[in-house]
Amino acid sequence: METILKVNGMTCGHCKAAVTKAVESVSDTNNIIVSLENKEVSFKHLDTETVEKVKEAIEDQGYDIL
Repeated sequence: METILKVNGMTCGHCKAAVTKAVESVSDTNNIIVSLENKEVSFKHLDTETVEKVKEAIEDQGYDIL
């Protein structure tokens, strides 16, 4: 499955790196693409539980999921 999440608060390359690292920290994620322009992250995963873990990991970095 592929999921696209809107992420509020990303403004620079450091933000992009932090969000990428947060998604990478969740097992079973791949093909991670973070877009500063669109303020979103897309990734592929195996189940919906992974999406919840990714949301939590991103929020733990101080960003809001819209």
